[in-house]
Amino acid sequence: MPSGTESDETTDAADGRRPRLTPPIADVRRAVRAVLPADGLVLVALSGGPDSLALAAAAAFEAPRAGLRAGAVIVDHGLQPGSAEVAARAAEQARALGLDPVLVTRVEVTGEGGPESSARRARYAALDEAARSTDAACVLLGHTLDDQAETVLLGLARGSGAASLAGMPARAGRYVRPLLGIRRATTVQACADAGLEPWTDPHNADPSYARVRVRERVLPVLEAELGPGIAEALVRTAEQLREDDDAFEAQIDELIEEICEPAEAGIAISVGALAANPAALRQRIIRHVVGSEFGVSLSRVQTLDVARLVTDWHGQGPLELPDGVRVTRAGRHLVFSTTGSTEVLPHDH
Repeated sequence: MPSGTESDETTDAADGRRPRLTPPIADVRRAVRAVLPADGLVLVALSGGPDSLALAAAAAFEAPRAGLRAGAVIVDHGLQPGSAEVAARAAEQARALGLDPVLVTRVEVTGEGGPESSARRARYAALDEAARSTDAACVLLGHTLDDQAETVLLGLARGSGAASLAGMPARAGRYVRPLLGIRRATTVQACADAGLEPWTDPHNADPSYARVRVRERVLPVLEAELGPGIAEALVRTAEQLREDDDAFEAQIDELIEEICEPAEAGIAISVGALAANPAALRQRIIRHVVGSEFGVSLSRVQTLDVARLVTDWHGQGPLELPDGVRVTRAGRHLVFSTTGSTEVLPHDH
C-alpha cells in the first residue's frame, strides 16, 4: 500500500489530468523516497525511455516533499538520426514534471573500445560535469532489476569473476540506482498510468548488441525451461556476491599498507604475506595493486601468472603485463614497475 505521504490522486503535469495513484507509480515512488539525500539537489539522468521517465516523475513528486530540489540531465549521444529531437522532447517532459534545472548535453562518442563502452564513458563524463556544475548531492540512474539480471548473465558469459557477477551497485559515489528492485514492466506501466509517453530506443531491439540478445532470447528461454523468477534469482545472487566483494575489499584495505612498499616507478608486495593468504584474497590483492597503481585491469589468466611467482617459484624471469607493466620476483618481494624503469628494490626485512 502507498505510504501516508501520497494522496489518492496526483496531478500529471504533462496534460493536467489527475490519474489515480496506482501500484506501479507507488512502487517507483517508494524506491526513490528510500534513497533521497538529507538535503541538496537531486539530478535524474533522463533518456526519455520508460525507466528514466518513471524515475523522473517519481523524483519530481518525492523530492519537494522531502524539502529537496530535483532536476534532470539529458545526454544526447548523437548516435541516431533525430537524437537532438529525442533529447529536446525529454527535456520538455522533465520541465512539465516540474524538474529544475533541466540540462541537455551533447557528447561525442569516439567509438574507441567499442560503441557501447565509448558511449558509456562519454555519458558518465557528461553526468559528472553536470553534477559538478550544479553541486548536485546525487545523480539517480534508471537501471532496473531486469538490467541487473542482464548484467549478471553477461558477466557470467565473460567469466569475469565475482566482481562482475555482483552486478551494478545500488550506490557508487554520487550515483544511485533506486530501481534495482523494480521490474522493467513496472516502470512501463507507471508511465502509462501517469499519462507519460516514453521514447522507445531502437537500439534496445537491435540484436547486434549482446545485452539485447540476453533480454530478448536468453532470459525468455531460461524462464521457459527453468521456470519463472530467473531474473529475481540472478539479482539475489548479485546481492550476495556484492556482500562478499565488499568484505574482500575491506580486508584488502586493511592489509595493503602493511604488505606493500614503494619501489621506483612502482610498488612492491611482500611474497610472504601473499603466500600466507588464501588464493581468493591473494589474487584480489594482486589485481587491486596493479589496478590502483597503474590503472591496468588484469584478466584471470594474467593474475594467475603473477600468483605463480609466489606459489610456484622456480626462478622464472619477469612477466610483462598490459600497458608496459612488469612484475619481477626479487627476494622476498614482487616488484611491479613500468617497463624500462631502473628498479630500486625494497630492503628485505
